[in-house]
Amino acid sequence: MNLKINILTIAGLFLALPLISWGKGDNKRPNIIFMMSDDHAMNAISAYGGRLKKVAPTPHIDRLANEGMKMNNVLCTNAICTPSRAVIMSGQYSHMNGVFTLVDDYNPDADNMAKILQRNGYTTAIVGKWHLHKEPKGFDYYNVLPGQGKYHNPLFKEKGEVWIDSKKGGKRYSGYCTDVTADIALEWLKEKRDKSKPFFLMLHQKAPHGLWEYADRHKDYLKDEFIPEPESLYNDKQHGPLHQAKHGSSISRRNSNSMLKRASSPKWPTGKIDTTGLSNQQKTSLAYQKYLKDYLRCVKAVDENVGRVLDYLDDNDLAENTIVIYTSDQGQFLGEHDYYDKRWMYEESLHMPFLIRYPKGIKAKSTNDDICINADFAPSLLDYAGVATPNWMQGQSFKPVLEGNTPANWRKSMYYRYWMHMSSHLNPAHYGVRTDRYKLIFFHGLPLGKKGAKKQEIKPYWEFYDLKKDQQEMKNQYENPKYADVIADLKEELIRLKKQYKDTDEAYPELVKVKEQYWK
Repeated sequence: MNLKINILTIAGLFLALPLISWGKGDNKRPNIIFMMSDDHAMNAISAYGGRLKKVAPTPHIDRLANEGMKMNNVLCTNAICTPSRAVIMSGQYSHMNGVFTLVDDYNPDADNMAKILQRNGYTTAIVGKWHLHKEPKGFDYYNVLPGQGKYHNPLFKEKGEVWIDSKKGGKRYSGYCTDVTADIALEWLKEKRDKSKPFFLMLHQKAPHGLWEYADRHKDYLKDEFIPEPESLYNDKQHGPLHQAKHGSSISRRNSNSMLKRASSPKWPTGKIDTTGLSNQQKTSLAYQKYLKDYLRCVKAVDENVGRVLDYLDDNDLAENTIVIYTSDQGQFLGEHDYYDKRWMYEESLHMPFLIRYPKGIKAKSTNDDICINADFAPSLLDYAGVATPNWMQGQSFKPVLEGNTPANWRKSMYYRYWMHMSSHLNPAHYGVRTDRYKLIFFHGLPLGKKGAKKQEIKPYWEFYDLKKDQQEMKNQYENPKYADVIADLKEELIRLKKQYKDTDEAYPELVKVKEQYWK
């Protein structure tokens, strides 16, 4: 009898072990909050120490850097909203997940990191900007914007209602979109999640995507400030084909005029600017000031709501065991090169801010300069959840990097590819390779039959930059004989990366033909 009781007791203890392992002890799997804004440039986060640090600080986002790690070299593989979000969800490059351009749908039947976490015991939710067209899958709860969404009194599409693809459908909420998104996310954390499980929450803000409409409470923020201008705003840029005179300046003027045209339009949501009697430089400066103030007012609300989320974790004893990430779906030009928008492989577009806090595993006030890519996000979060990376994912976990133990074989270069071909001066299709010092870009200029790409082809060209000597990428050095050997090595590395990621060009005969003529 006693033996039977002892056996049953031991058996009961044995069965309870998994619960103890994942209970309130040190081995409890972490909660994860993945906060992502749209088009939030590193230069607009004060923790990164850019020119806007003093005039427009972001104290709540900076908390993640002060209490965790600031990553300086997280790079986007296709710097445009919908494709980048598909890369983040899938851990795959665009040519593998099928989302090449803004027009492509992300396949809801494909596996993704939310589905994997859900299968492995996490309760999952996404709130805010989804922008992948089809219904979110892998989430116990969602409440997302239709398409880009609206800044004021936005519509949200909640799980349980009849789903309508893309920009249609939704229930209207009163208020400012950034605040409403945080309200819904906090409500889920407080009342709707399964508290017996670790949680994975994706909190995606619309802001600061254009056209920029700020909260009413911020209409006087920065009103009397002069926003520091980037050094490259007025400089004569030498991008583009080297055999075409002043092609770079032409690109610059067209982008400047486009920004100026938008800011001067009666349709501009926060009021147009008056450029009567101004010189071209004065017009550019005025358009820049208008753009940056509207943009930074949108950032202000994002920062405030990051603070609300961090306060909730503190107030509910959740901070210690919750991984909190703040990032953007890609970078954004804030007047650098006289550009706005993204897409280009230049640094301001390529770089994604990435701040992460996890008191149990990441040292406070730490920084890292290793090259990581957005395809690494899913493997890294799965790694923290104790889940193996599926072999179909192309990224790799940077958990060791975050813990200060960068593997000896960690990547020394990254592959970038922008598919949504526009025209010679507006984002031609290109791909390239970046190392810690050098960047080589091949602008093949072909639409390759992709949705949303313009059919007009351009004459292919190369760009090369020594980032140590020319950090602002102002002068294309592709034909400088001093760099001939470096460029040859980079071309070999580019070929190697294309093979590694299964993005060889044989599927596109027109591209193969172009390469035969322009590769050497």
